[in-house]
Amino acid sequence: MKQHNFRILPGLLAVAAIVFTSCHQAKPVAAEKLQEITSPAGPDSAQPNLAVGPNGQAYLSWIETTESGSPALKFSIRKDDKWSAPQTIIENDELVVNYADFPSVLPMGGGVLAAHWMMSIPKSDGYNINVAFSHDDGRTWSKPVVPHRDRTPNEHGFVSLTPAPDGGIGAIWLDSRKLKGPDSGGDVAMMYTSISQDGKLGPEISIDNRVCECCQPSAVRVGNNLLAVYRDRSDKEIRDTAIVRFDGTKWSEPKTVFADMWKIYGCPINGPAISAHGNQVAVAWFTAPNDKPKVEMAFSVDGGINFGPPVQVDEGNPAGRVGIVVLDSGNAVVSWLERADKAHQLRARRIDKDGTLHPSLLIGTTESGTSGGFPRIGRDGDAVMFAWTDTKDSRVKVSVLNAQN
Repeated sequence: MKQHNFRILPGLLAVAAIVFTSCHQAKPVAAEKLQEITSPAGPDSAQPNLAVGPNGQAYLSWIETTESGSPALKFSIRKDDKWSAPQTIIENDELVVNYADFPSVLPMGGGVLAAHWMMSIPKSDGYNINVAFSHDDGRTWSKPVVPHRDRTPNEHGFVSLTPAPDGGIGAIWLDSRKLKGPDSGGDVAMMYTSISQDGKLGPEISIDNRVCECCQPSAVRVGNNLLAVYRDRSDKEIRDTAIVRFDGTKWSEPKTVFADMWKIYGCPINGPAISAHGNQVAVAWFTAPNDKPKVEMAFSVDGGINFGPPVQVDEGNPAGRVGIVVLDSGNAVVSWLERADKAHQLRARRIDKDGTLHPSLLIGTTESGTSGGFPRIGRDGDAVMFAWTDTKDSRVKVSVLNAQN
């Protein structure tokens, strides 16, 4: 099994305890109920991801080492509070296993699923993105297509898939094709293409020619538009969170969500997250200007055109790795990693749309290092679901928070 690193790295996450910490409260609130539930992932599993389909069912994907010693991308569907038997999408020794650059499954309704993963390019350090579709809830999969068309042996990854208005999907990824070769500019670009359910590729578009090299972008559909947030990279190495909009024809110019003015000369491996319910959009991100780390979030009530002032949600010493979901009420739940004594904590906090901070909740703790990977967050009906890697058990685990709207 090949381990791949996309330029620079730190990371983390793991297990489950239930503790409430009150902080920054503007008014008394009732405590949410957190419960760890049985995970469908087997031993030696990691790289979890979460998605929720149009029918409200949750989909958990992960990479698991099989009895043969090969990595396999698997997934399970949560129906009637029970996980379906895990299904394998691909098992292959060339499947890329990377704590920060992980696969996904995107449910589209009517039994249609899309999935992405990365495959090593022979005789190189590069890897290609693969995207495939299933029309029978994952029992069979189409031949995968490669969204990028440069055919260079470089790294292509950090993918965000989102449903497109035409019934296909939009794929956003980070592309290092210009890092090497005669046209090298030393920059990583953020690219986009559409993919129809029969595998037909749309035009390949460069959204931004210079972005942070290995910070995961995040995309969401809002009406007939696609919104994407990512860590930008200026010529002066300012790496603040930017947002762009696709109207079906062209991408807008990048717009900074908030000017933190974080100047850093290397990739922090800490991308932003975006979520939406109707025109209520919320973005969360990590930043550390003047070496003062913080996790911030901001709301938009006009579909991501304008954002209110940011609200700091951490407990004072965050490591980042954020996630966010918007509830039906327009309130949001943010997750992040907080540094603690010889460990990191996975925490979550509800933020009302008026900026009220509810008590932060400890989801789990993990040892320092990269094996814990990135936590994931998603909505499962009226509840919020968290998935993370328990490094003590070497297994993906899941908890559900019954958050009040």
